[in-house]
This record gives sequence, structure tokens and C-alpha cells, in this order.
Amino acid sequence: MVLVVFSEYMRVMRRLQAEYLLEPAGSHGVWGLDDFHALPFLFGSAQLVGLEAEVPTSEVYHEGIVRRYADRFLYVDAIRAVLEAKRGAPFHETSPMLYDITAVPTWQKTHNGLVRMYRAEVLGKFPVIQHFLFGPTLPWPGDEP
Repeated sequence: MVLVVFSEYMRVMRRLQAEYLLEPAGSHGVWGLDDFHALPFLFGSAQLVGLEAEVPTSEVYHEGIVRRYADRFLYVDAIRAVLEAKRGAPFHETSPMLYDITAVPTWQKTHNGLVRMYRAEVLGKFPVIQHFLFGPTLPWPGDEP
């Protein structure tokens, strides 16, 4: 499901973001990974567990690795999307959190850290909703019927 449906969904979302020059409302917490998407990194790190010899964590953003593996691995594809969106500046400046993650020695540790971060920063918080109309179809929690 993730490798087919979710992967295609991400392709469509990135195309829309590029076509309409969409920018994030802000970069906070887990969303600082690439401003738009955290799940490709979470799923992608799981996909790479045990493949440190083939795709070293420290080299995942290098041009050769991206060229060779972006079509096979979600994490590397997400890195490619970041590099394409933020062309012209060094990776460590445009994506400091992703760059810091490259210091983690194994994909298993990277994945475990991303799971903890996702739990804390996404699942453990209430999102802010802007420009959303509540009413009879979707009432505000706690409103009287």
C-alpha cells in the first residue's frame, strides 16, 4: 500500500506543489524535515533498514546516491524532492534537520528516531485549523446540538 498508493500520492502532491508554487504555512517540529512531508521519511527509513552498505545514512543526500536510488526508496526520493525544491544552496543550510539525521549511523536508529518524533510532534498534538468552516455537518467539539 505504502510503496504503490502512498508513493503515487506523494508524486501527485509534489507536482501540485511545484506547479502552483505552494509553500508551507510554517516549519515547526517534525514538519521541519522538508517543510511539507514527514511520512515519506518515516516509511522510507523503514524501507532502508539494514541497507547501510548500499545506501549509507551519511551519504543519502549525495548526487550519486540520489540519482541511483531515488526511484527505489521513498527516503531517497524525498531527499531528491528537497534538493530540487531548494536548488542553489548547500543541503546543510536548506535542510538542517535532515542533514543532522545523516549523522545517525544506521537506518534502524534513524527510523526509531523518526517514529518517536512523529508520535510526539504529530500524533501527540492537536493541529491548528485555519480557514475551516464548522457548522451542522461538522460541529465544533463540545458544541451543543
